[in-house]
Amino acid sequence: FIQSYKCCIFIFMKMILRIFLFLLFAIVLIALFNYKTIDKLWHTIHLFDEDVIVENFQTMDEYYDAKEMVKSSKPLLYPKVENQSFQTSVSFGKESYNFDTFLEETRTEGILIIRRDTIIYEAYFNGLEQDETHISWSMSKSLIATLLGIAHDRGLFQLEDEVTDYLPQFIGTGYDKVKIKNILQMSSGVAFDEDYGAFNSDINRFGRAFALGTSFEDFSKSLKNERPQGTYCKYVSIDTQVLGILLAKITGQSITEFCQKEYWSKVGSEYNAQWNIDNTGVELALGGLNASLRDFSKLGLLYLHDGKLNGTQLVSTEWITAATTPDAPHLMAGNHSLSNHPHGYGFQWWIPNNNPEAFYATGIYNQFTYVVPSKDLVITKLSANHTFKDERLSSIGLHLDMFKKIADSF
Repeated sequence: FIQSYKCCIFIFMKMILRIFLFLLFAIVLIALFNYKTIDKLWHTIHLFDEDVIVENFQTMDEYYDAKEMVKSSKPLLYPKVENQSFQTSVSFGKESYNFDTFLEETRTEGILIIRRDTIIYEAYFNGLEQDETHISWSMSKSLIATLLGIAHDRGLFQLEDEVTDYLPQFIGTGYDKVKIKNILQMSSGVAFDEDYGAFNSDINRFGRAFALGTSFEDFSKSLKNERPQGTYCKYVSIDTQVLGILLAKITGQSITEFCQKEYWSKVGSEYNAQWNIDNTGVELALGGLNASLRDFSKLGLLYLHDGKLNGTQLVSTEWITAATTPDAPHLMAGNHSLSNHPHGYGFQWWIPNNNPEAFYATGIYNQFTYVVPSKDLVITKLSANHTFKDERLSSIGLHLDMFKKIADSF
């Protein structure tokens, strides 16, 4: 009996071992065939970790698929003088920041200040070089709006058109019958949680879905409406993704192709750039442009000069004015019940609540292109500030206060 029992135990253990080895082999096989997906997901989950955020922001085109844009054959090169000394300081919360401590505390990687078409301050930190690209995050939104402005100037759509007139695949989604103008003004009425600090927020779900292979369009079509369009300004990044899909449809070109032909080659870009794309080759319109600090500044300069740069009128003065002018109560700056933020909003451009003369493009973790036409001034800043959501620092407000102080010094 004992001998028989031992034999059964041996056979059972041998079967368990075989099952274990089979499962282990299957897991290894799956991992080998899906290594890129697993690596992308892991990288996405840890994208903003303090110890890797700087490297990640400077190498997004290496970790994620991207399309290349080629620099202009006629680059716009502004004269440069010795870096001006800024004695400005701001008090924010319980702290006081001078210009240098501001740059350090907000984990600056590059800052460029241009006044009267002359570079008066340019500096790089944390490994970023003049010719290297850096992720824009939501500064891309302001460029997408500009590209739509070029399309609008050519009569390819009207602001009061419904987006589903052009994109019927969005019928029955949160974007059904939503006017293009309301999407441009972040007033689509679509429900969306933009909290980067919450693991299960919509924006973080979007990032993980992208890493796992879900197309940007499929995710966009999953969203629902939560309020009437054109009544409340709520920041919804997917609004810009839908605008990017619209741009490709009405122009018959990808975002990269249209941007290369109608903007990047004409604006005087000094270096190549990349758009991150999904598995279907569609660009991350809401934040996927990787470019140099100098070339990001060209967008602000274009708006400073009423749509004309490098000898070419790229977009109409009328579009520039409309894009930077809030035109309804829910778009006005200030703390009120018609918006979920205190700043004014135009066509994917912000108007700071502390300086109505200025407007700016911005991206998470403190990317900025800040324009003050009355001072003939553009400030562009790239950062990898992992503390940007820290209420102690409230770094967006700190930046706007510092930028205003710099502008007021002229």
